[in-house]
Amino acid sequence: MFAYIVRRLALIPILLVGVSAFIFGMLQLLSPWERVAAYVSDPAALREGRDELELLIKKYGLDQPIHVQYLEWIKGVFQGNLGWSEAARMPTLQAIAYYLPASLELTLWAAVPLLVIGIWLGVMSAVHHNRWIDHVTRFISITGWSFPTFVFGLVVLMIFYGALGWFPPGRLSTWASLVVNDPGQFRAVTGMYSVDALLNGRLDIWADAVRHLVLPAITLAYLSWALLVRVTRSSMLETLRQEYVQTARAKGLSENKVIHRHAKRNALIPVATIGGMMVIGLLNGVVITETIFNYKGLGYWFAYAARQLDIPAVLGFTMFNGVLMVVGNLVVDILYAVIDPRVRLE
Repeated sequence: MFAYIVRRLALIPILLVGVSAFIFGMLQLLSPWERVAAYVSDPAALREGRDELELLIKKYGLDQPIHVQYLEWIKGVFQGNLGWSEAARMPTLQAIAYYLPASLELTLWAAVPLLVIGIWLGVMSAVHHNRWIDHVTRFISITGWSFPTFVFGLVVLMIFYGALGWFPPGRLSTWASLVVNDPGQFRAVTGMYSVDALLNGRLDIWADAVRHLVLPAITLAYLSWALLVRVTRSSMLETLRQEYVQTARAKGLSENKVIHRHAKRNALIPVATIGGMMVIGLLNGVVITETIFNYKGLGYWFAYAARQLDIPAVLGFTMFNGVLMVVGNLVVDILYAVIDPRVRLE
C-alpha cells in the first residue's frame, strides 16, 4: 500500500507542471499588456502609463521567449503571487482564500445527500430490479440527467422562493449578516457560516445559513445523483449475477447479508471512483449554481471576474481547479486501492 501511494505521489509534480504549462499556454493568446496583470500584486502599477507598463513587461520577461516567461510566472506562483484581481479588489490568492469557505460549505452540504442517497437509490434499484422502486429511480435519474443546471436552479428558485418564500437566495439574511460581520457578537473560525454558527452557539444563525443552503445544495446534488445512481445500479446488477453471490445464497445466508456483506463492497469499486470525482466536480461546478442563487463563493467571484475581463482572477481560478483535480485524483486512487486490494499489486 505504501509503495502504491509513493508511486502516485511521484506523479503529482509532473501532472502539476503539465497543468500549469497548459494554462500558461492559453495565456499567450493575450497581449503582453493584458498578461502583465498576472505578474503584479499592486493595483497602482497597472494604472501607470504605457511607458511604465513597458518597464513591467521587460521586468517580467514578457518580451522574451515563452519558456522564459513561463519560468518567471511559475516562480511567482510558488511565491503566492497570482496577480491582482480587480473584481475582488485584492490579490488573487487572497481572493481565492476569501471565497473558498463559502464554496466548500456548499459542496459539503451537497456531497452528503449526493453520496448517501445516490448510492442507496442505486443499490435499491438493483436489488428490486424491474419493480416499482426501480422504475421510479430510473425516472428520477433520467429527469436529473436531462435538466441543465441553470434550468433546474431557476425552477426550484421560482417555486420555493418566488411562490412559497421558504428558501431565499444569498448566504444569509440581512439581520444574520449584520451579526456575523460584527466581531463583538460573532467570531469567524472557518468562514463556513453553518459551522461557525455552531461554534459560536448561535442556532438562529445556523438555521438561517442552512435555510439559504438548501436550494443550491439540492441543485448541485440532484443533477449529479442521476449519473451516480445509474453507475451504482449497473455495478450492483452485475455483481448480483456473480457466482460467489449465488454461492452465498445457496449456503442459506439471508438476503440482507448477501447484499451488504458480499455484493455491495465489490459493487462500490467503480462507484468510489466516480463518486470521488463527482465531489471534486461539485467544487469545480459551482459557477452556474452560485450565480443563480446569488451565493457569493468561488463560482460567483469567477463569473463576475470573467464578465469584467479580470485576467488574473480567471487564471488563478483555473489554476486552483487544476490543482484540485490532480490532488482529487490522488485521493480517489488511494480510496480505490483501499476498497480493491488487487489495485495495490498492479
